[in-house]
Amino acid sequence: MIAVIKYNAGNIRSVAFALERLGVDFTITDNHEEIQKADKVIFPGVGEASTTMDYLIAHKLDKIIKGLKQPVLGICLGMQLMCAHSEENNTSCLGIFDETVKLFKPINKEKVPHMGWNSLTINQSWLDSSFDKQFVYFVHSYYVPINIFTSATTEYILPFSSAMKKITFMRCSSIQKNQLP
Repeated sequence: MIAVIKYNAGNIRSVAFALERLGVDFTITDNHEEIQKADKVIFPGVGEASTTMDYLIAHKLDKIIKGLKQPVLGICLGMQLMCAHSEENNTSCLGIFDETVKLFKPINKEKVPHMGWNSLTINQSWLDSSFDKQFVYFVHSYYVPINIFTSATTEYILPFSSAMKKITFMRCSSIQKNQLP
């Protein structure tokens, strides 16, 4: 079961429609126990960082999200809030990624927000290589700079992280030092 975190942000219904089309079993919830017991979690969002963080903190969803051990997919604002800080209203975020989310600053005639189709460049093997150079749609004013967690990049004004991955824990039984990758 996938838990889609229900909170003070938009695009949850878009995620639900996509999961329904894929035939995926999911629930939209803000219930702490349901989120913690889910096999996977989707943290979607369209909105503003500071009011959304206020909502997460008031409902103790910040602690739940930071403590999750299963795979978590942050989409748009969800990915932004997984970083340490956002320039959007000088917001302290969840700190899962020790990165600062920055506002795009046009150099030439580029417009902010960035709205349109741009291609992905896949940087890590965990992402399906068939997505490399494929176009995806973006609507955002803020970006995460390229960092050690970046697994896909996109370019608009400058290269930025369009996907990141962090392994927060590893289950080990008896792994020998020479068996580690």
